[in-house]
Amino acid sequence: MIPEHLIEQIAQANDIVDVISSYFPLKRAGSAYKARCPFHQEKTASFNVNPARQIFKCFGCGAGGGVFKFVELYENVNFPEAVKRLAAKAGIRVEEEPLTAEEDAKQKMRRRLLALHAAAAEWFHTNLLRTKAAQHARDYLKSRGLTVEVAKSWKLGYAPESWDALTNWARSEGYRDDELIASGLVTVKEDEEGENSYSHDSPHFYDRFRDRLMFPICNDIGEVIAFSGRVLSKEAFGGKYVNSPETPLFIKGNVLFGIHKTKRALIDKKAAIVCEGQIDLITAFEAGVQNVTAPQGTAFTPQQARILKRFADEVILCFDSDAAGLKAAERSLPALLEANLSVRVAEMPAGHDPDSLIRSEGAEAFVQQIAQARDFFDFQIERAVATPEFATPKGKAAFARKMAESVALVADPVLREAVIHNVSTRLEMGSAQFIELLKAAPKPGHLRTTRAFEEPESEPPQPRLAPMSNTTRLLCQLVLLSNEVRAWLLTQPWETLFQTLPEAELLLVVMRGRVDPAVPATVTAFLATCGAEEQSALAGLLDRKTLPTDPLRQAADCWRDLERRNLERQRDTLQARIRKPGLEFEEHAKLHQQVMEIQQRINAMRA
Repeated sequence: MIPEHLIEQIAQANDIVDVISSYFPLKRAGSAYKARCPFHQEKTASFNVNPARQIFKCFGCGAGGGVFKFVELYENVNFPEAVKRLAAKAGIRVEEEPLTAEEDAKQKMRRRLLALHAAAAEWFHTNLLRTKAAQHARDYLKSRGLTVEVAKSWKLGYAPESWDALTNWARSEGYRDDELIASGLVTVKEDEEGENSYSHDSPHFYDRFRDRLMFPICNDIGEVIAFSGRVLSKEAFGGKYVNSPETPLFIKGNVLFGIHKTKRALIDKKAAIVCEGQIDLITAFEAGVQNVTAPQGTAFTPQQARILKRFADEVILCFDSDAAGLKAAERSLPALLEANLSVRVAEMPAGHDPDSLIRSEGAEAFVQQIAQARDFFDFQIERAVATPEFATPKGKAAFARKMAESVALVADPVLREAVIHNVSTRLEMGSAQFIELLKAAPKPGHLRTTRAFEEPESEPPQPRLAPMSNTTRLLCQLVLLSNEVRAWLLTQPWETLFQTLPEAELLLVVMRGRVDPAVPATVTAFLATCGAEEQSALAGLLDRKTLPTDPLRQAADCWRDLERRNLERQRDTLQARIRKPGLEFEEHAKLHQQVMEIQQRINAMRA
């Protein structure tokens, strides 16, 4: 765990306006800043950033919190990772509290694997640039229009044609055999019975990548976590590309190639051009078309789509124009639509992919194809219309059902209505008739194709906050904004009172927190300990620009009102007991006396 004092230090070092401005532009609005919310689609700016309070709040979708919560939501990471990223940004070293032995071992292995991958990338890269054996790899790059400068920028490399060159190098650098195996850089041999034959006494394994052009695969902060190796010899066995297996660092369905270099352009353009291969992406990027990415495979996983949604609102699929490429585009659709991304399809001219088109006709030709990309549903309809089956009633009905399955995936209700109108018109059928097909379509979860990466089970729903009254809302706001009010309230039996009132649930959380309203960093650190719904509610309270007149008097009025409500709850509970049938006379008299005493206290408070 990360110590609280360190979280406050990191919050102090990261001004929320500077952090959010590094992702998208903010526009000053008086003493605050505004923008269109990055977490939902909107036409008018409802996303507010309060520099004095160091909080953000969207009054459209409700998202809100401090700088840590913003990074969590925008980067799609958990709280510890958000803290680490902001710490790195501020140059602060994070030393966490002691871990369990198992957690410590996992972290040490992860650090070793990251170091091994970084070193291996350098080793492959040096081989490519300096060794005689890599001449054919350099020739291949030259034939694809990739210069030495490009190879250096992307840290391209070469794996020698050897069974143990990398293994011997890694051992000489001090890496253990178990680390090599965990990295996926080596493959363990199997014995004659097909069993894994590795043991510490007899480590039988060989290099996974041999005589291949090496592409480092990085996470979104630029750490090398895996490799993809392209075959260089037509006579070589195995697939055209060999990728690292899944490891503690690398889950194929969680990673987008090139995202560490291209995410800024994705944010700026709000659109992602999806290429099929690494060379397509590199060529486009180096030609100036930089809002590009590529899945690790041919079809998007749900997690990859969610990652992309952090940076873009629209996806332009740019797979090859052959049957396999078109099939890949179709298989990517469910994940992309479920992530609320709009999808278009750019068809490459016959015989071209993005790389060959840019090299032969220039980046302008590629940009033109992207500009002409059609909406996915229009693209599908136009392909279907050109088939003989569409001319038959049976074929047309089958296609309409297929389209309904795709349209059912559109999450945004406004976009779905527009798509329904467009598709039903193109299919020459009424909207009501098409809606009936939608109702009969399988639910989105049933439409997902089998993928290498399966989504983790969703977390159980968290309990929702009890609604706050105007009194508790005002008192909570005063506590967050005034040291004087907080100090006074601490002298009252606040915990006893607040625990009896469901509406004071959030107020109880605030009072138990370590908050100094005069120091925004403590508020940011406190917000980081709260759940998403609590952070959103608190951010809304903190967004108040100035304190009300005489906050201590208002706090005292709120306190008396809550005390009165608590007494009324006690009175109502006793009266409910009195109304129970079969109550003995003595018990009835005792309860009645208690009700009268409580009512007298209530009347005195109202006087």
